[in-house]
Amino acid sequence: MDTFAFIIHPIDPKKDVSRKFPLLGKVLSENQINFFSTFFPPLYISEIEGVTSAATGKQIKGWFLACPYTPKRMLELPEKVVYKKIIQTGQMAEKLGAQILGLGAFTSVVGDAGITIARELDVPVTTGDSYTVFLAVEALRQAALAMDIHFESATTAVVGATGSIGRVCAELLSQQTGEVYLVGRRSEALEVLREQLQLGARARLHTSTSMDVLRHAQLILTVTSSLHDVIRPEDLQSGAVVCDVARPRDASAMVAAARNDILVIDGGMVDVPGPVDFHFNFGFPSGKSYACMAETMALALEGRFEDYTLGKQLTAERVNEIARIAGKHGFRLSGFRSFEKAVTSEQIESVRQARRSKTAARNNYGGA
Repeated sequence: MDTFAFIIHPIDPKKDVSRKFPLLGKVLSENQINFFSTFFPPLYISEIEGVTSAATGKQIKGWFLACPYTPKRMLELPEKVVYKKIIQTGQMAEKLGAQILGLGAFTSVVGDAGITIARELDVPVTTGDSYTVFLAVEALRQAALAMDIHFESATTAVVGATGSIGRVCAELLSQQTGEVYLVGRRSEALEVLREQLQLGARARLHTSTSMDVLRHAQLILTVTSSLHDVIRPEDLQSGAVVCDVARPRDASAMVAAARNDILVIDGGMVDVPGPVDFHFNFGFPSGKSYACMAETMALALEGRFEDYTLGKQLTAERVNEIARIAGKHGFRLSGFRSFEKAVTSEQIESVRQARRSKTAARNNYGGA
């Protein structure tokens, strides 16, 4: 049986540590977890069973392994120290017999986005970012449909557009929508990106270092590497959809709490083919995974045991290829989630109704 492994790590320190060690999660403060994570060894979490190709019937098994560092510690510690711990976790995967290794969350973006880690391991490595891009854009497309927004003519925005994931998301949206705002911290890098995308774009392209431009966007895809939320309720127009791919999240919980006319969705929850059992609760319902996990599993089902998505220069070609591979084996976008809860059709209708009410109120006020 072919095999894979996937590295996870605590993102919400108390909640995520509690998933494996309930007592530690209860007793230790977030600051204590951040501090002590420096000294924890890599951890074996669980065996993954039942992943089965819809096309071939092939079944694979895998393992969840944990690199103990929190995002805060990964940014505070020297890069070489962080690399060393991730590599140690990867060596655990090799000893288990994994034939491909996926890097989850911050382990996929630290430093050179997997290149150094792959160089130090015998097992091939992928960050899962290519399928993450595909699922993020697909989730935004389907959410637009649910909200009666015409995707092909929509005004969209990519926050974190010059990052490795944001860049390719921006490229795909520039080819599929009517107008795109490229939002980031460095105006020079944004202008370079705009010029690069201009050749193949059908959309009008704009750049900005200010969140103010989000008020123009109906659809927003956000994927920064910030430790803190960057999108606030006042940044958004009524009826907007925010697809938040970042972990930790870019969209403040205040957005959902303060704006009942905004739909906030997490980027890309995936149905995994077969009677899968993760033997671990990482926050998703049974049988569902993040897109980055799904890329690792899809490559194992395909027998593509090679370094796949590495570095900060992702390509649309690789995004489209992994979409075909994953689709062939039965991986599918699985509805919407928002702040770790399923989004129901009733909730979507409630957002639509709130948008209609605010639009009517604004029109009445304007005409008074």
